[in-house]
Parts: sequence; structure tokens; C-alpha cells
Amino acid sequence: MKTEEIQIILNILKEEVVPAEGCTEPIALAYVAARAREILSNEVEKATIKVSGNMIKNVKSVVVPNSGGMIGIETSVAMGIIAGNSKKDLMVISNISEKEMDEVREFLKTKEIKIIHEDTEIKLYAKIILESKNGKSSSVEIKHMHTNITHIEKDGKTILERPCNDIDFNSPAKEREILSISVIYNLAKVIDIKKIEPLFNKVIALNSKIAREGLMGNYGVNIGKIISDNIEKGFYGDDSRNRAASFASAGSDARMSGCALPVMTTSGSGNQGMTSSLALIEYARINKIENEKLIRALFFSHLATIHIKTNVGRLSAYCGVICSSAAVAGALAFINEKNYEVVAHSIINTLGDVSGIICDGAKSSCAMKVSTTIYAAFDAYILACEGKYLHGGDGIIATDIEDTLKNIGKLSQDGMNITDKVIIDIMNNHTNS
Repeated sequence: MKTEEIQIILNILKEEVVPAEGCTEPIALAYVAARAREILSNEVEKATIKVSGNMIKNVKSVVVPNSGGMIGIETSVAMGIIAGNSKKDLMVISNISEKEMDEVREFLKTKEIKIIHEDTEIKLYAKIILESKNGKSSSVEIKHMHTNITHIEKDGKTILERPCNDIDFNSPAKEREILSISVIYNLAKVIDIKKIEPLFNKVIALNSKIAREGLMGNYGVNIGKIISDNIEKGFYGDDSRNRAASFASAGSDARMSGCALPVMTTSGSGNQGMTSSLALIEYARINKIENEKLIRALFFSHLATIHIKTNVGRLSAYCGVICSSAAVAGALAFINEKNYEVVAHSIINTLGDVSGIICDGAKSSCAMKVSTTIYAAFDAYILACEGKYLHGGDGIIATDIEDTLKNIGKLSQDGMNITDKVIIDIMNNHTNS
């Protein structure tokens, strides 16, 4: 593979595997609010928040970290206004103090905050307009990615206008055409370990820490801890599959319930980042797999997640951890030195199994979806090892893995578009309460 092509792939990794504290959608709103306040340079009297339906869906029910259990769009924006530092990107509110949280609560009581559901086809969209008493104003807009600022205004004058292709979920998506499961598989075997080890050692450290916290604490539905407890009771077998599902979902339990520990995200999602990594980390620990093998498997898993997710889009009614779990299935084959055919069919088997799981927002049940899809990944890998494959023409499965991924993209972006709108409508109208 050409040196410049390898560098493109490493740049994609650097862009997509990044630290974040808390669920990425509320943190994105805090980031935009912080940047808008920095532009305004005045005390904020009014905040207008324009957001896409998918942003509403993913902020509505999740606890904002360091908030003391508070949820919602208003909380995220107020925290960004009062204490955000946009230079920290998705760690924007990581250092908020209790005194500042008192100011946040006062801001929510005394200032005017208006939320507008923006009618846009862009799944990840937010624009925050801040106004002061003396008529000064600022506005900041993001599209497609959580920190991708596309427009800034100060006092009605445009000071930044960044072109952004509204067809793509991500402006540099053209470069991603270099990726394929075959390319990722072959590169994972030979890439200089020194080029990827620092990143994935950080993935191992941060994501393992929040998973261990989830196993110890009382977070959300506690599916990770409950699986672990029932292993000890003998209800579940003490094996790699159960331990991996427990470890991965425990991280999601903690994160969805506002745990302030940072995670390494993948394709804009902490749940995807944890799913792509934690099952493999636990599998390697149990089976005493050497660190270099694990690092290469994590490289495969994260790049495969990015590749699959590029077809799906940033936000969708298609649950993102399906993409990560499919990648994990392939990585299980990779770490066990199976050939490319087994790797590819492990991914295909997973996608053919769990592609019907919907994303209905960020909340406690995300951890259950993590455990469900990790179980499916292990099953898919074992089937592939036994030569049992889902064949082209079986539902959404194509003969070729890349064509299968295109079908997944069509399913998620076209087929599930109305599903997404119905989910958002249900959530907005509280008909599920």
C-alpha cells in the first residue's frame, strides 16, 4: 500500500477516534454554546437553540456529565455558556465547578431559552443564537459532525462561512473511498505498530476505566453489572462471550447515566467507541492475548466501524452499535488469525442478524443494545468459523461484503428515514410516557 494512502487512513483514525466526556450530542450543544458565548463577549440574556430531530432524540433523555443528574438541551447549552471552553472540543465542560453549576441553575431559572425543532434533512445540525441586553448577538452553527462549525455571525455580520457538502455526513468523506474491509484487514496485519500503539493504548486505558466504573457503580439499568453478577451466581457461564458483553455494556451504563469519565469515541459516538474496543479488550485479557495482537485487532475494529458507519451516516434510526459489533465480529476473526473470508463473513453474519435494531435516542437502553449486539458478534464469528454464512440474496445481504455495506447504507438512510421521523414524533409528543 502506498505511503500516502496509509497516511490518509491514519488521518481518518485521528479524526474519528477522539476523547469525549458524556454523550456526544449534548456535549456538541455545550461546545456550540461555548463558542457562541466566546464570540458574543457579553452577558447572555437570551438563547435560541435550533436543532435537528436527531439532536433532540439524542439529548432528550441522557444525563449531562458533571451536572448532578440534570438532562436536556437547556442544561447542555447553559453549561456551555457558563463554563464551556470550546478549545477543548468534546471535553468542553470537563472542568465545570459546583459554583458554576449554581450559576447554570440560576441561568435556567432567569434567562429566556427557546428551542426550535429545525426542519432539515441534515441529521446532525445545531445553531445557537445568543443575545445580550445591549442588542449584541452571536450565532454558531454546526453540521454533520459534532465540532464541525460551518457558520459564525457576530452582531448580524458573517465572520465565518465554511462550505459543507449537505449530501455527505462529513466533508472529507471523499477520502474514505480508499477504505474497504479487505484494505483494513491487510493493513492491520502489516502496519508499523508504533504508528497506532499510542492511540489504542489510550483507547484501552480510558474505555476500560469507565467500564470498570460501570461494573462497580449503580448506573442506568446496570445491564453490564447484572450480567457480571449473574456469572458469579452461575446463571450465566463464565466465558469470553458473557464477560465481553458485560464489560462493553458496563461502559455504556456509566456513560449514559452521566459518569464524568472520558471515553474514546468512534465516528462521533462513545457507545460506538466502547463497543468497538471493550469486548476485544476483555476477550484478550481472558485469553491472555499479547498486546500487539490486541492493538492490531483494535485498529481493524475501529476502522471497520468507521467504514460501515460512513455508509450509514452520522445519525440515523439505525442503531450505531450494530456497526461497531459487526466490526468486532470481524476483529474476533482477525485476532484469532482467521483468513479474510472468515473475517468478512463474521461481519456479514452480524449485519444480517441485528440490523433491525432502532436508535430511539441516547439513554439507559443503549447499554442493553450494546450487550445484545456483542452477543450477536460472537455468534456471527462462531458461525463463520464453522463455514456457516448468510448468502447473497438472503434479505439485505449481498454476495460481496462491500455491496452488503452499501445495502446497509440504503436501508438506514432511505428505508429508515420515515422510521426516524416517527421515533422523533413519538418522543416530542411524549406518547410513550
